[in-house]
Amino acid sequence: MAPAGAARERSAPTGLLSIGQVLARLTPEFAQLTSSKLRFLEVQGIVTPSRTESGYRKFSASDVERLRTALILQRDHYLPLSVIREQLDEAEAKGQGWSDIVPRSITPAARTHRRDELLSRTGATPQLLNDAISAGLITASETYTEQVSSLLSGLVSLARHGIEPRHLRTLRQNAEREVALIESALSTLMRRTDAASRGRAAELAPELASHIDDVRRVMVRQTLDRALS
Repeated sequence: MAPAGAARERSAPTGLLSIGQVLARLTPEFAQLTSSKLRFLEVQGIVTPSRTESGYRKFSASDVERLRTALILQRDHYLPLSVIREQLDEAEAKGQGWSDIVPRSITPAARTHRRDELLSRTGATPQLLNDAISAGLITASETYTEQVSSLLSGLVSLARHGIEPRHLRTLRQNAEREVALIESALSTLMRRTDAASRGRAAELAPELASHIDDVRRVMVRQTLDRALS
């Protein structure tokens, strides 16, 4: 009798890949890619694999190329996932190939916004931006990065529910503690002076941060469930 896993593979639509097969294709290029990172990218809307009747993820060739493009943009151009998702969705809507957006990704990575542009882009009021600066969530500057734009957009959404920047000071403090935790975990690599070790630390740091995000998300959800039960 054939193993159950083999039976599932035979029953899957032709050409679709399991999560293990996707990892086999992408890990030679992205050594730190894991199944948990793939699931995290799915949660962030980077890719939406189909599901079998048993609930197993199945990835198309287009899904794999979308993932590859997202990982390149994140690794080489330091774009936040929200911006990567927007670029991928825009390319898909225009019928562009995923690889078409990689060369021009350098511009969005370095793109900055003046204060008035930032307010217009995010829908924030001048007072909200000032409050975010006063709370230490944003550093005052003549121009602001895409990362700040994403942060301020989130603050706009929270402000609609009465959550103000001053309420979020502890988030900044927690972020600093988490960075210290990651630095401690990678201290052996970071103390080395060779490029390979430093590069390895740079690769591991975002992965550790995503795992911390996963744990935090579950803990918040558990606490919220208890509060609402």
